[in-house]
Amino acid sequence: MPTLTTLRKAVLISLYGSAALALSSPAAQAQNQGGEAAATQSELQTVSVVGSRRVASSATDTMVPVDIIPISKVSEQGGQFDLAQTLQYISPSFNSTRQTGADGADLIDSAALRGLGSDQTLVLVNGKRRHTTALVNLFGARNRGNTGTDMNAIPLLAIKNVQVLRDGAAAQYGSDAIAGVIDIELKKSLGCEAVAGYSQYGVGDGKNYLTSAYCGIALGDKGTLAITGEYLDRGRSNRADADSLRIIGDTKTQNQTLYLNGDYATSGTGKLYFTAGAQTRDASSAAFGRGGIGSDDIPSRNSAAMYPDGFVPFINGKIDDRYAILGHRSQIGDWHADFSQTYGYNRMRYDISHTLNASIANLDLLKGGKGVSASNFDAGGFSFQQLTSNADFSRYYDDILKGLNLAFGAEYRSEEYRIMAGEPNSYIDADGVGVGGNAGSQGFPGFQPSDATKAKRHSIAAYVDVELDLTERLKTQAAVRYEKFSDFGSTVTGKLAGSYKLTPDVLLRGSASTGFRAPSLQQVYFSSTFTDFIGGVPTDVVLAPNGGAVANAAGIPKLKEEKSTSFTLGATWTPTQAISVTADLYNIKIKDRIVLSGRFNADNYPDLAARLALLGVGEAQFFVNSIDTRTRGLDLTASHKGEFIGNKLTTFLALNLSQTEVTKVKTPPSLAGYADVLLSERERLFIEQGGPRAKSTLGFDYVTGKLESDLRLIYFGPQTLGTFSGTAAGVPNAHYSAKASADLSFTYSINTNTKLTFGGNNIFNVKPSTQNPDETDNGFKSDSVQFGLNGASYFGRLWVKF
Repeated sequence: MPTLTTLRKAVLISLYGSAALALSSPAAQAQNQGGEAAATQSELQTVSVVGSRRVASSATDTMVPVDIIPISKVSEQGGQFDLAQTLQYISPSFNSTRQTGADGADLIDSAALRGLGSDQTLVLVNGKRRHTTALVNLFGARNRGNTGTDMNAIPLLAIKNVQVLRDGAAAQYGSDAIAGVIDIELKKSLGCEAVAGYSQYGVGDGKNYLTSAYCGIALGDKGTLAITGEYLDRGRSNRADADSLRIIGDTKTQNQTLYLNGDYATSGTGKLYFTAGAQTRDASSAAFGRGGIGSDDIPSRNSAAMYPDGFVPFINGKIDDRYAILGHRSQIGDWHADFSQTYGYNRMRYDISHTLNASIANLDLLKGGKGVSASNFDAGGFSFQQLTSNADFSRYYDDILKGLNLAFGAEYRSEEYRIMAGEPNSYIDADGVGVGGNAGSQGFPGFQPSDATKAKRHSIAAYVDVELDLTERLKTQAAVRYEKFSDFGSTVTGKLAGSYKLTPDVLLRGSASTGFRAPSLQQVYFSSTFTDFIGGVPTDVVLAPNGGAVANAAGIPKLKEEKSTSFTLGATWTPTQAISVTADLYNIKIKDRIVLSGRFNADNYPDLAARLALLGVGEAQFFVNSIDTRTRGLDLTASHKGEFIGNKLTTFLALNLSQTEVTKVKTPPSLAGYADVLLSERERLFIEQGGPRAKSTLGFDYVTGKLESDLRLIYFGPQTLGTFSGTAAGVPNAHYSAKASADLSFTYSINTNTKLTFGGNNIFNVKPSTQNPDETDNGFKSDSVQFGLNGASYFGRLWVKF
């Protein structure tokens, strides 16, 4: 992992193009600066910025677009209580849609940049790689077939800022950095603060309770220890019709989180640094409802003795997330050295409640019983562990042209992925295939012993990075990285970037890079048999692991890495300290992109019919390197600080336009003629338009005395998603019209250490366009697109510093 450059703290707010001016109120800025003043002198003068290793630089000289988003204000006053939703309404290039009716994807909000997948964005914490989740998203309108990073495992109050590098950076940071890099910098300021918050939707459900506290204490005169604790209780919401068995809305979650962050001087030039965090999350998602007496679900998926009026199974997830960094920075001669070890772990265990195993209930009935089974099952789960060791070195030469920074380093990373089987009653067929009740716990059949997996791999990497100022105006950067994985081979990536200061106010910048993303262990080894509802009809589906018997029989080749080429061209304009504008065009081509295939069955692939019948499933699907894509777009930001009627007014605009297209479908020889099954129209549209192609934020922050008002208008462009039946059957695609959400809040500063905020999100109660429920992915009248389907919400928040 490369060492991040340090920039003067005074330029922190001048970045984010410079919309960060609008994201941190004058009071919050002063407070932050006051807290930092108690830190060491070296920390007072510097702030880490992702994407460069230069020891001395200026924010206006960055060769690639970087957003620095201060989090202090939103942690004190914001209407969103978690990081993913906070960034969703601030950064237009960032997308995180809260899913519903999507099984495990309901429990974790995956994040993505520039309309690409969540596993094509690399997330760092304090400059070090953060692990992904053990979950593979299989359902929902976003990130299908992707793993991702759980942004909500980190409490807002622990975060100093979030830095978004909107550029391909695999040559600098390794696998996953195709769309860009998000670096979450944690606080180490002295002093204590606490937040209490409450919110609910306008109809009265989805109640949220937040309590969070932060305390930074000095370790003598040599270091700092920062401790953050948070408890978040999010209530379930439901937008289904009153007479429906469905529950459609937010999942119920309870998060308990603790984070430590700090450092300790070991010598005049050496410093030990450390981070440790843990979160336990109890979450519950509602599955599709099963009908009661008179429906086709008895006896196949229900028992009249247990649920005569039908029932809704609950998919409950127990999620444990742990993260730790231990490192040491020092000076070795003229070289800056950084040695670190990072640990990440994520585990999700499923407990299915308010359910039954219909085959057990039917067997009980056949034996003269009432026809019952247990109503709660341990369905197993999965875990992912990652260990990353880094050694990084950098040196600045001020006597080579106008300055040269040389950096190099090495990395060793090991990963382990496990699938744990559930209890037998969660998956068995007790009464025999086709006799009566279906096998497994309804809502989510348990993982079977044949699914159980323990897979490992490791990788080694080495990189060299050079930044050279040819003149006072012309700056360049070059990086090359070699990476070798134990399971699929090696790859070399490179990057070239440069900037030219056309005038004191105008900077031109651009970059070209190659990148890659290794197939995740989750994509290679995931195996499961589950039930999906297609047009309201339940169907058992097997997702076969890569290299397994079913995948081999279908001729699915071994997964390999995705490869990308990325180009960025942009400009910045800062005519005054109060005005800043940036614009960046980008073009990202991805070759051999890994996607979740369509579903093969006896009708569309007869050669698999016998094997599918032996498995007792109706359909099979796979992960495969089956497509090439191209993503083109524009990022635009503008901000202005001024006065209106004698008071401070900050205005900012941020816009992202992004269009992803599948340019080629690559069909393995054994699947020749089945390209439309390998990538159906429906799955192609999930890739191309799973996120809105246009998104913008227009914000106004007005401060008059002790009262601050904040108005934000967030525009989400139109989306078109596929249907189960497809246009070939005469069913039109689902079109979601463009929508705009308005957020309004008011903050009253009771004194310098106490603030009270109240306000509303989506105050005009805007909802997605209505569709045919039989054709949507979640079986509701709209999928989880754009900003969700819950409508208006209202909140209050109290912040106290002590």
